[in-house]
Amino acid sequence: MAQPAVVEVRRSDRRRRMVSARREGDTVIVFIPGWMSDSEERRWVDEMVRRLERSEARRRSPARKGDDELRRRSMELSRRYLDGRAEPSTVRWVAPMRTRWASCTPADATIRISDRLRDVPGWVVDYVLIHELTHLLEPGHDDRFWTWVHRYPRAERAMGYLEGLSAAAGLGLVGIDGDEPDAEAG
Repeated sequence: MAQPAVVEVRRSDRRRRMVSARREGDTVIVFIPGWMSDSEERRWVDEMVRRLERSEARRRSPARKGDDELRRRSMELSRRYLDGRAEPSTVRWVAPMRTRWASCTPADATIRISDRLRDVPGWVVDYVLIHELTHLLEPGHDDRFWTWVHRYPRAERAMGYLEGLSAAAGLGLVGIDGDEPDAEAG
């Protein structure tokens, strides 16, 4: 990834040793102690931008490379959270869906994930995959379904992320495949 368009450095005399960075929109803000020299500042800014970009890349979907990687990830998640019981025949990215983030057809064990999710953090895509994989075990959204889904430790967080993403984009999507998040069992 290329260096961001804007890097802002914030010096603080109260900051003694620690250097940190965060992204605000397209700007990377690097916090450094006030005593640092210009050369140390340049070195630390470059280092912190690299660290931040690596961290962001790790959080992005591991499945961005294509359908094969998406299927590999789904099999790994099935082993880890669903006792290896969910075995999809295909898992693939599809053109943006109008009303859903993803869908599953249990009859032929196919899973489709909306291209809209390609740039969300990997843990969100993992949740969507778990949700759809669970439909291979439990077709509806009953208590058994949600018991399986909630084996994934970030399930609630990912549902909130998707609700926020939907609201921010004005998409009006309520859940993964039309389910109402508030109607879920714990």
